[in-house]
Amino acid sequence: MAAMTDHRSQADSLSKALHLAVAPIGISFGNQAPAGVPAFAEPMAEPASDGRAGRVAAGCVFWVRAAEKSFTTVPEDHGNCSVGRFTHGLASLEEVAGNDDVAALLGSGWVTPEAVGTIPSISERSDVITYGPVAEAATVPDVVLLRVNGRQMMVLSDALPGLKIEGKPQCHIVALAKEHGEVAASVGCALSRARTGMRPDEMTVAVPGSRLSEVTDAVEQTAAIDTVVAKYAADDARRFAPAS
Repeated sequence: MAAMTDHRSQADSLSKALHLAVAPIGISFGNQAPAGVPAFAEPMAEPASDGRAGRVAAGCVFWVRAAEKSFTTVPEDHGNCSVGRFTHGLASLEEVAGNDDVAALLGSGWVTPEAVGTIPSISERSDVITYGPVAEAATVPDVVLLRVNGRQMMVLSDALPGLKIEGKPQCHIVALAKEHGEVAASVGCALSRARTGMRPDEMTVAVPGSRLSEVTDAVEQTAAIDTVVAKYAADDARRFAPAS
């Protein structure tokens, strides 16, 4: 019970220190659904011409839905986005190479064939991926995902000197956190932003669940220092206020 309280309180403290608009969500990979967590229940989409189908347009859409409630997914639920299937360890490059969405990305020049082979991915296929607010998670999630703005990224960057800031595809930061134990941020990608409806000023950060306590402590310390500096700067700026 103590461990459960710890990760929940840590996520709450992290959210408060950063003034997050969306509470941290957890992503956990496994072979069995956690007790009491329902399956994602939206209907499966009609298959695309190449056979792709899923319950949402891409796995990153589950990040948005997870802010509202906890749920479990199975590999088939993620079937529409070939990129997300690969980064989440649900399909190999060979299995998705012939899909229409991959052809569109390569044909547009959005990604090169050489770059595809360097995209991080999760090494083992899971039967179940669980999403939901960390506040509802019974155990420490494998990955804690944050949705942040520029100011919040400033605090994280100062607090975590080794923070990796990545580009496309956005979802590969989950693999960096889970497989390599790295805190990784993403500026987002056109593919994910169009499918999730993320705000233009939003970015994402993936934190390994095993490092949640460490990251929270560092962020709280940095945020407190920034508050002192911001107050000084605000007080100093009053000398420049227009005369009434």
